[in-house]
Amino acid sequence: MTVSNQAGKLTLKQKWVYGFGDTGFSLTSTIVAAYFAIFLTDVVGVSPAIAAFAIFIGRTWDYLNDPLIGYLTDRTRTRWGRRRPFLLFGALPFALVFTLMWWRPPLQADWALAAYYAVVYVLYDACATLVYMPYFALTPELTSDYDERTALTSTRMFFSILGSLVAFTIPLMMVGSWQADNAGKVLLMGLVFGLASALPLWVVFFGTRERQAYMQQAQPSLRQSLRAALGNKPFIFGLIIFLFTWVSMDLLQTTLLYFIKYVVEKEPSSDLIMGTIFVTAVLVLPFWNWLAHRWNKRKAYIAGVAFWAAVQLVLVSLNPATPLTWLIGLCVLAGIGVSAAHVLPWSIIPDAIEWGEYHTGERHEGMFYSLITLAQKVASSIAVPLALLVLDVTNYLPNSAVQPASAVTGIRLIAGPIPAFLLCLGISFAVLYPLGRERYNQIKEELSARRQPQEAQDDAH
Repeated sequence: MTVSNQAGKLTLKQKWVYGFGDTGFSLTSTIVAAYFAIFLTDVVGVSPAIAAFAIFIGRTWDYLNDPLIGYLTDRTRTRWGRRRPFLLFGALPFALVFTLMWWRPPLQADWALAAYYAVVYVLYDACATLVYMPYFALTPELTSDYDERTALTSTRMFFSILGSLVAFTIPLMMVGSWQADNAGKVLLMGLVFGLASALPLWVVFFGTRERQAYMQQAQPSLRQSLRAALGNKPFIFGLIIFLFTWVSMDLLQTTLLYFIKYVVEKEPSSDLIMGTIFVTAVLVLPFWNWLAHRWNKRKAYIAGVAFWAAVQLVLVSLNPATPLTWLIGLCVLAGIGVSAAHVLPWSIIPDAIEWGEYHTGERHEGMFYSLITLAQKVASSIAVPLALLVLDVTNYLPNSAVQPASAVTGIRLIAGPIPAFLLCLGISFAVLYPLGRERYNQIKEELSARRQPQEAQDDAH
């Protein structure tokens, strides 16, 4: 069975099998984004500055790691394909390293703790890249249809947001309050979700097949792959859009628990508040899929992200007197924008790969998606340390029942206006995005004519 036909259409089963793969990555990445900072400050007990240093070192190491792994998968040739072997063999190491992130080692010195978490973070990001960059790179290989890719990405984002929903609720139930006495519960949480992250990757490995047409292409050099990515105008615009969007997303995820605990003082309702955002995001995914089909991906992104930015600005005005019902209403509105931010930047990237193939005759999915995963990590290496440094500068007191007014103001700023400003920067690049549906369809038709002999051979098998 082939993963797609010549028209680029996928069955519902194929979409769901592939989309399910994002569940594990969403579980782990959301847990890290939402809880790792407060784990370091309020459970381990290090200062926000030390926590920021550990996370920054862990993230920045992958600036080199990601392009190399992308290049490696582009050159890999096995009986299982170029991408799928990494899912099979990399899933378990990824799960085990994730677990180690949530262990509080018997170390006392801040520098020793910083060194431990920096090293573990490096290993976690390397293992994550090893499995999820090849997974993402499968998207353009499954279908070449413009709207079908949005539908495929929407299916993947359904599972991604579903994973985020679980990650924002179940860990809170398992851990309770984020304090030193609950270190054992945190480690158990890490083990459970680490193992749960491996299963979706194995499902994708056994449930998909790569197209032989792409396997037959020449193995590009590292220089060729980098040149192809950096010379691809739609990809560069998409990369910048992606970067601004995910810095905003990471800022929100990192500060949301602090915001709930110290600004609106509604920690007992944390799971309800955080869950509402992602339940809403899941429910409105079909709307963004429909809107991207009716308009195009660029216009739908602008509309959704502008709406989300407006909602973020409202957070500045909230305080402990804000009724829970109002807060839940804002979460519903935020979820609408978060849904658009999840699905639409991802659906733009595959089109740029065809644009590159049209102009160069080469495909570099691995390199392209390695740079996207790199952009995610750059976003995190900016957002999380920035949030922690703002906390440090504003005199945040780890696990204190009462925070100084300066710290509360700092949390408000990094939860509201700063993400909103960055989202507006993403919108400015989306306005200028150079590849629309009409031009893409022209490119796809030309590429289809070039590939027709090989596709006919694939279908015969």
